[in-house]
Amino acid sequence: MGERAPVADWASDFDHLDPAWAEDPFPIWKELRQTCPVAHTDRFSGVYFPLRYEDIRAVAYDTDHFSSRRNTIREGNPEIPPNPPFSSDPPAHRDQRKLLLPLFTPAAIQELEPRARAICRETLEGLSGRTEFDAAVDYAQNIPTRVITHMLRLPEHEGERFRGWLRKLYVGFREPAIARAAYAEMNAFMSDHVAECRKTHGEDLIGYLFEAELNGQPLSDEYIVGTVRLLLLAGIDTTWSMVGTCLWHLATHADDRRRLVTEPHLIPTAIEEFLRAYAPALLGRVIIKDTVLGGCPLKTGEMVMLSYGAANRDPALFSEPDEIIIDRTENPHVTFGLGIHRCIGAHLARMELRVGIQEWLLKFPEFELKQGAVVEWTSGLVRGPRRIPITILH
Repeated sequence: MGERAPVADWASDFDHLDPAWAEDPFPIWKELRQTCPVAHTDRFSGVYFPLRYEDIRAVAYDTDHFSSRRNTIREGNPEIPPNPPFSSDPPAHRDQRKLLLPLFTPAAIQELEPRARAICRETLEGLSGRTEFDAAVDYAQNIPTRVITHMLRLPEHEGERFRGWLRKLYVGFREPAIARAAYAEMNAFMSDHVAECRKTHGEDLIGYLFEAELNGQPLSDEYIVGTVRLLLLAGIDTTWSMVGTCLWHLATHADDRRRLVTEPHLIPTAIEEFLRAYAPALLGRVIIKDTVLGGCPLKTGEMVMLSYGAANRDPALFSEPDEIIIDRTENPHVTFGLGIHRCIGAHLARMELRVGIQEWLLKFPEFELKQGAVVEWTSGLVRGPRRIPITILH
């Protein structure tokens, strides 16, 4: 893998794969918002980056000028299989999204909570007696993986395989051939899985898709494979990144950690603040008609990068936007998106975060980063800590 050229100017040459961005993007965003609220780069065949809430919202709601058919910003833009409704535009998007809504209602997610809590407790029990381990690898990365595999009737023991695909996709942001290979592996595995599930028709998510119809027609196996692939990737990466980020924050902010231990009723409120301040995902939109955004002309064929995390730190929307206030009561953050593509799994993610942090703090109320530890953050369209070496305090 070749070395990337360093960023010459964040306003005209930004790079979301740059190590400085992965380590701490927030000062970069703050300066750009004040000096160049719509940045641009010639990298990735041309990308615009709006930083103000009003501009980000305008893009999210404008399906006439911005399309979701290409929504990842990576080198080479390799051909990626469609993931409806995530990669769909109107009018097809509405019915595709409506198809999945019953699977992610608050009531449906509430039924999953006992299993999610059991997974957290089993994982934590496996860490009993240890004073040092990796909170990301040994805990955060396991919880969403096991929950979504339970939902998709996938074998839980294949978690390492699924995490391996994600690691390849991270590398694939720089090396398109690796991304193509990872998608090929996923498609082969998911195709076999869907075919096997047809033999044992269950009353679960996969069974629901077998019975569902779109435009009066049953779903093809190809469509079901795409849906399962989307739910697996979306259900793992952003959520484990947020579980890990919550633990990283609590390991580095002792006052916040101790307050949540003594006032556990604040955990849901604190999680909303962590979601606001550390929103993990960046999304892409391809420009399909020339337009203007925030006074900046946008060219057809280039892309826009949407950072809901940048919107969440806009002082026009929040007071003290760069302060983490775990009892912040007015918190209209947009971490789960705006417009027609607002995250369909928001209730699931909130439940996993709440249960994951509740159970962790019951088991390990006192912990901190291991002395001399280096926290590794991913670069790409999902930012989160991949390694959090910690020490349990007694």
